[in-house]
Amino acid sequence: MEEIDLKEILKTFWNKRFHILVIIVLFIIAGIVFTMNFITPKYTSSTTLILASVNSGSTSDATKIDTSVIEKDITLNAKLVSTYSELIKSKNILRQVMFNLNIDMDEDELRKNINVSTVEDTELIEIAVTNENSEIASEIANEIANVFKDQIKVYYDIENVQVVDIAEADDKPSNINHKRDVALFILIGMVVSCGYVLILNMLDNTVKSIEDAERISGLTVLAALPTYDEILPKPKKKERRN
Repeated sequence: MEEIDLKEILKTFWNKRFHILVIIVLFIIAGIVFTMNFITPKYTSSTTLILASVNSGSTSDATKIDTSVIEKDITLNAKLVSTYSELIKSKNILRQVMFNLNIDMDEDELRKNINVSTVEDTELIEIAVTNENSEIASEIANEIANVFKDQIKVYYDIENVQVVDIAEADDKPSNINHKRDVALFILIGMVVSCGYVLILNMLDNTVKSIEDAERISGLTVLAALPTYDEILPKPKKKERRN
């Protein structure tokens, strides 16, 4: 079995460094062109809801509330978080949102662009909406929150959903990150260029050294003739006269 010479491999990479650099640069250019021309910018806006009872009254009345009632409210809210997260993307709510905003969009498409997440061990629900228009994304997110609050009163006859953060339009695309894309294409270019050099080296069956000649022929090299360039001294540069 032929042994792998790490020194020879590194030497091969060094000799092909120009090829490697060109391939990496080509991948960087291709990545920038691809992200600039073939990826449609999309914007994400999010609003945050909290499950909290509004029936606590004023500060003066708060001392009169039974502790067990508060604990019941907290336990109920914790159980309702997962249920609320599913209700937000229900047909009734989405259809009402599209009707209120007069949005001409497929219901399934809208649902795919809505992401509902909960913060672990809290009663917070985040509604994130992605759209090609940042203003529309924020409008949809805020309208979902408003419609959802109204529907909860109908479903459970309680008023325990409050808006913490209102969705605002974001001018930075959420699906495009040029630094990340450039780094990714640099990595891909390095992998492709290294693979290219290794395959090129494997297919190259020319004799480059005494060791190659001995390995291929199975004989011992007794002498080696220097090349013509090695025999002749290098010409000296002529000094310029002022």
